[in-house]
Amino acid sequence: MEKNKYKALVQKYTPKENRLYNAMIAFITGGLMGILGQKLVEVYAYYLHIPTKEAGTFMIITLIFIGCLLTCFGFFDKWVNFCKCGLIVPITGFAHAMMSAALEYRREGLITGIGASMFKLAGSVIIFGVVSAYVFGLIRILLFGGSV
Repeated sequence: MEKNKYKALVQKYTPKENRLYNAMIAFITGGLMGILGQKLVEVYAYYLHIPTKEAGTFMIITLIFIGCLLTCFGFFDKWVNFCKCGLIVPITGFAHAMMSAALEYRREGLITGIGASMFKLAGSVIIFGVVSAYVFGLIRILLFGGSV
């Protein structure tokens, strides 16, 4: 088959995406995730009588737990198909990436399966996050002398 005919055939059967609709869904669900996070902070601060900063840590732990739990039950992928980036941009997407890898390789054992494969995607995120934080920290010290 010729290259041009193949490209035309692929374009014919490739589903068309509605980018505006997808952006609106991602915006709304991302906003709802933000509202959920803020409500969790308020609930933890009120009922546990702790400062908002500490309640923020509990909120992050809760969202990670929910993301992992939904991944284990197989619901997270279905929700992401509907919500688009609204769910994978926050910390829940990172938890999903790690949990998916752990579930995929769990039959190979704790060390060679889960331990070695869990950080395949998440490892690069952690490395680049740490390196960029170091570089921006150096830039801040050089520009502001550490006084900011």
